[in-house]
Amino acid sequence: MSHDPFFHDSSGSVRFWVLVDGVHLGASIGRETLHYHYKPTAQGDDPLETFLSHTGDIEDAVRRRSAAGAREPVMLRENDLSAPPGR
Repeated sequence: MSHDPFFHDSSGSVRFWVLVDGVHLGASIGRETLHYHYKPTAQGDDPLETFLSHTGDIEDAVRRRSAAGAREPVMLRENDLSAPPGR
């Protein structure tokens, strides 16, 4: 099984896996969340490219949600993410 992130057109989200306690935990983050949190002034931004540019922050959010008891699949919302620089 591949653990590479990919954009899932039907759901409008990037689906990905994060290693948590030796287990790959499935997660997703919506195109709109990525856009409004990381590139609010961009037009035509690529959700997968945005995800790849901020993977560390996004994976940390999944780990925090998992530690707080979230079950797979973890669906991230903007409130789960750290404040971007400049905000």
